[in-house]
Amino acid sequence: MIKEQVEESSVAEEIMARVAAIDVAKASGMVCLRVPAKAAGRRTQRVWNVQATGNEILGLAETLIEAGIQRVVMEATGVYWKPWFYLLESRGLGCRLVNARDVKNVPGRPKTDKLDAVWLAKLNERGMLRPSFVPPKPVRRLRDLTRARAVLTEDRTRVQQRVNALMEDAQIKLSSFISELFGVTGRRIMDALAAGQLDPHRLADLADYRIKAPRRDLIEALTGHFEEHHGFLLRVHLETEAHLTGEIDALTERITAVLAAAQDPRGPAEDGAGTPSHLNELVQRLDEVPGIGERTAQILLAEIGWDMSRFPTPDHLASWAKLTPRTIQSGGKRGAGPTGKGNPWLKGALGEAAMAAANTKNSFFAARYKRLVKRRGHNKALVAVARSLLIVIRHLINDPGARYTDLGGDWHQRHLDPERRMLRLVRELRALGHDVALTPLAPPLQAA
Repeated sequence: MIKEQVEESSVAEEIMARVAAIDVAKASGMVCLRVPAKAAGRRTQRVWNVQATGNEILGLAETLIEAGIQRVVMEATGVYWKPWFYLLESRGLGCRLVNARDVKNVPGRPKTDKLDAVWLAKLNERGMLRPSFVPPKPVRRLRDLTRARAVLTEDRTRVQQRVNALMEDAQIKLSSFISELFGVTGRRIMDALAAGQLDPHRLADLADYRIKAPRRDLIEALTGHFEEHHGFLLRVHLETEAHLTGEIDALTERITAVLAAAQDPRGPAEDGAGTPSHLNELVQRLDEVPGIGERTAQILLAEIGWDMSRFPTPDHLASWAKLTPRTIQSGGKRGAGPTGKGNPWLKGALGEAAMAAANTKNSFFAARYKRLVKRRGHNKALVAVARSLLIVIRHLINDPGARYTDLGGDWHQRHLDPERRMLRLVRELRALGHDVALTPLAPPLQAA
C-alpha cells in the first residue's frame, strides 16, 4: 500500500502577501483588502463597498497603490467587470479576471457579497485562481469591430428572411427560380415591386442574362397578389437591408485599416527594407488555409490575438478554445467528457471554417473529416477538424516563415501501417466465415 506524505501549509507559506479582491455587481463592487498585520503570522482584513463610477474606481486604485497591493482579482458575470479592470490596470495594478465557476463558495456557508469578496481574497493570496484571458487594448478594439459586424450580419440575414416570407405571402415565387434573392436580378425586381410595378412581363424583363430559368417560368412566378400593403413593408425591409449593408461595409473597411496599422508580431517582412509587415499580410496567409476566408481570418485574429506567448503550445490554445475533450478518470477507468462552451465567437467561426474545409476536394481536412465521421459522427468530426485548423493557425501566427502546405487527401493512406491494415482485413474476412492464409509475393524482377 502506497502512502502519500502531505505537509500541512501554514500562513507563512502564502504566495501573495498583499492582495485585494472585488466581487463586481452592476452598480457597485464589494472590495476585500488583505495585508500582513503587525503581529507575526496574522492578517489584517478590510471589506467595504465601492460604487461603480469612474471617480470611485480611480479613488480605489489610489487606495490599493498606497497599500502596496500586489494583485487584484475580480469576479463578475456579464460585462460589468470591464470598467474595474481597465481603470485599475491603467494605474499600474496587476489585475486578474476569474471565472465565477472557479470561485464558488463552500457549500453550506452563508452567501453574501461580503463573504464572497473575503473568499475571493483568500483564494487570491494562496494563488489558487486561474486567470481568464483578457487581451490587450488593440485586440479588444479589433474584437469590438468584428463582433459588431457579426451581429449586424445576423440582423441583415433576419431582414432578408422577412423579405422572403413577405414575397411568399404575396404569392411571388421569385426565390424558386433564382438562387440569390438579393442578387442583381432579385434586387432589381424587388425595387420595381416596391416602386409599384406589378406587370409580370416588365418585371421579367429585368432579369439578368445569366438567369437560367425560362422567361415563361419567371412570368408565372411573378404573377401573384402583390398589394399596396406588401409594397410598403417591402420598402421598409429593403431600406433596412441597404442600411445594414452599408454599416457592414464600413466596419469591414475599419477592420482592414486597423489591421493595416498594426504591426505583425512575427518580425520584419522579407522585402529587403527590414520594415515590419502589417497584419493584413498575415490575414492573406491565413486565407490560404482551406475553409478560412478573409473575414474568418480577421475574426480569428480578433479572438485569439497575435501574441502567441499567452499560449505556449498549440495544445494550450486548443484547450482554451474548448476544442479538446476533457479527460475523466475514476476507479482506474478513463473516459472523455464534453469539450465545454468556450468562446462562442471563436468556436462559431471555426465551426463554419471546418464545415467548409470538410467539403474541399482532395485536402487533408476533407480526408480527416471523412475518416472520423464514419465512426464518431458529424459533430465530433467537425470538432476534430476545427481543432486541426486552430493548430495550423497558431503555427502560422507564431512562425514568421511558415506558409500553409496541404498534406493531400491521401496523407492517411500513405502513412497507414501496412501490418496493422493487413491484420484488420484478415479479422474482417474471418468474421465473414473465411479462413485466410497469407503468402507474401515475390518482389518484381528489375530490368537490367
